[in-house]
Amino acid sequence: MTSPGNPRLRAVEAFPVEHEGQRCIALRDPAGFTDQIAVLPGPLLDLVSLFDGEHPLEAIQEIVRRRHGQAPSLEQIRDLAERLDDAGFLDSARFEARRRATEDAFRKSPIRPAAHAGGAYAGQADALRAQIAGFFAHPDGPRAGTTPSPAVETPLAGLIAPHIDFHRGGPTYGWAYQDLLERVDADLFVILGTCHAGMADPFAVTLKPYDTPLGAVAVDRDFYEALHARTGQDLLASEPAHRSEHSIEFQAVMLQAVLGPRRPFTILPVLASYLHEAVWLGTEPEADPRVPRFLDGLRETIAASGRRVCVIAGVDLAHVGPRFGDATPNSEASLAAVERADRAMLESVLAVDARGFYDQVAADQDARRICGLSPIHALLRVLPAAPGRLLQYRQWPDPEGAVTFCAVGFP
Repeated sequence: MTSPGNPRLRAVEAFPVEHEGQRCIALRDPAGFTDQIAVLPGPLLDLVSLFDGEHPLEAIQEIVRRRHGQAPSLEQIRDLAERLDDAGFLDSARFEARRRATEDAFRKSPIRPAAHAGGAYAGQADALRAQIAGFFAHPDGPRAGTTPSPAVETPLAGLIAPHIDFHRGGPTYGWAYQDLLERVDADLFVILGTCHAGMADPFAVTLKPYDTPLGAVAVDRDFYEALHARTGQDLLASEPAHRSEHSIEFQAVMLQAVLGPRRPFTILPVLASYLHEAVWLGTEPEADPRVPRFLDGLRETIAASGRRVCVIAGVDLAHVGPRFGDATPNSEASLAAVERADRAMLESVLAVDARGFYDQVAADQDARRICGLSPIHALLRVLPAAPGRLLQYRQWPDPEGAVTFCAVGFP
């Protein structure tokens, strides 16, 4: 946090946009403390880049004057800082009060609200059922409807499903959850989700039921207590990270839609954020002692529970193109190269090789920005060694910002 005279921009997401015929950079908050978007044309971006907490307003004005031969007045710079602070983009006392109030309200809530209902997926029950049924019947879907086939000999122990918006990833959700319907005998699902905004702890659980338009999904408190006893960690310390994160919410919605009408089940929602940090710092994937303690504890708790447990990782793969920081738009050739790299990485995933998965991602410093590193690694660490099966691999091929994702089932 900085003084009012030394503005500091928070760690927010920046992405290119075109506004009124001009190329700009837009800022938004992946943590959801503000739903506003700040659009900055080039000269304004240059100015805001100096909001680093180290420069007082006078120094910012002088730097801009040296760079461009002229500069806004101190009053104009102060007004810009005030407006960004009002919107929740600055690290300030005002933002800290906003953050505390938002997180306190979440902690007091008896339920985790359906934060993305009516946006990323249909918000009304009948419309949502129809939307999800369409995933299975889609020409790119499993074409098997929502009626499960007879159980097979190898029940599903783990599943990788997308967390991309339903309208873009629907058929791949269909493939993932058709495999679940056909093979799962579990009544407890440990859902590992990406924490897009990052958090102070490598893992965060919430005990609040996950609400959906189809009814709330209950959290298994007995399993949580057993896990907590084994790990010896405060798994609720970063609980507010669940507040607006979609990676677990989408899996809760899918489970409630496809399994809820058939039999009761519970979940343990776990957000994870540790492997990106290891890649950035060039450290071992489990250098933080809290990571192996949790992963070993989860595996042991599953084994000792006597429960039928399935572990689901809600993840996406590559994020490439100018919207994500690349210099050039995506092309057919570049996306073919991304697919080759993704599929090579997935060989380690299918082999349940957590170390090999990390080494492949670390080799190029996560150049494709895999949005699911921690949940995938955690899944591979706790599953039995039986190889997985790639059910579907897909790309959303936007020239400005392409996303890749997949469905994988593990016996």
